[in-house]
Amino acid sequence: MGSPDVVVIGGGIAGASVAFELAADRRVLLLEGESALATHSTARSAATYIPGHGPAPVRALVAASGPRFAALAAELDTSPLLTPNTVVWAGFDGAGERGVTALLAEREGEPLAPERVDPDAAQSICPLLRPGVVRAAAVTSASADVDAAGLHAAYVRGLRRRGGEVRSGARVGSLERRGTTWRVDVPDGHVEAPDVVDAAGAWADVVAQAAGVDPIGLVPLRRTAAIVPVADEAVPAGGRRSMVIEVGESFYFKSEPGGLLVSPGDETPSPPCDARPDEVDVALALERVAAVVTVPVRSVRTAWAGLRSFVGDRLPVVGARPEHPGFHFLAGQGGSGIESAPALGALAAAVVTGAPVPADIEVDPRVFSPTRLG
Repeated sequence: MGSPDVVVIGGGIAGASVAFELAADRRVLLLEGESALATHSTARSAATYIPGHGPAPVRALVAASGPRFAALAAELDTSPLLTPNTVVWAGFDGAGERGVTALLAEREGEPLAPERVDPDAAQSICPLLRPGVVRAAAVTSASADVDAAGLHAAYVRGLRRRGGEVRSGARVGSLERRGTTWRVDVPDGHVEAPDVVDAAGAWADVVAQAAGVDPIGLVPLRRTAAIVPVADEAVPAGGRRSMVIEVGESFYFKSEPGGLLVSPGDETPSPPCDARPDEVDVALALERVAAVVTVPVRSVRTAWAGLRSFVGDRLPVVGARPEHPGFHFLAGQGGSGIESAPALGALAAAVVTGAPVPADIEVDPRVFSPTRLG
């Protein structure tokens, strides 16, 4: 590859997805500061596709991503990327009952919206729930587990097939606008390109500041998860997999091979870093899940934490500020980075190139523009 048309900074799911889409008609260089790609949030997600999840524009991205997962699997020669997994939105008290009602009202009429079920039906969907503990429930039956590693690897493979280049261990230093191009300094020298995409996850504002671009006010929030060992005989055999989310998202759990993935739904502000789990948050997850399931939830096989990054309105940030042409953000995906990646990567590529947004992605990209943030 000669000089790139676009330099994408960040080798997680955001960078890999937009780099693949851009490489359809641009020369693309993907830079990752770590020695391996996808070592932070992408590798530490619960990786669940949940239609009806998040604010309305994000829900539209998630809905558009559903068919795109299947199309990507076919195009990129990978195994199916989605495994069906019913999500139960559960209310366990009066506030939870009101939360379920509000959830259904807000999403009424949307494709693949959650549907109310009675508590007995919720317990039938997830037999690990204690009988009688659910006061109100809704289900998202079109949800699924996402093979996040498979999706990311497929994007990288597709990028290379399209002539793109990937460099790991290429931590970006300074960035400088020189005429109509950006100079990006990396440890072994520098590269220049007319367009840069800042897809650096929790570090997106750090990269922006290195370029002299106003930050977007990104706040990384730590999310903790753990695997609790559960005897195989304690988990009902057969049937569809399920995930239970307390409707206020104060905790969730889902079946994993040989155990339960549990989380307290924490959102603790953090600087950009290699996040580590806090023992208090792990204990909260065990306490909250133990109160509603029939199996013992006491010990932890492994625990981890990742950073989910948001701006104030909790919508992604896509595009450039007029005063900094050619420097494009793709950041702030929060907890929906993987489930929305197929649509958001395509939308971001359209914004960078000035092409029309694909017709199946029914979102005005201006709602994600950094100009809305002042």
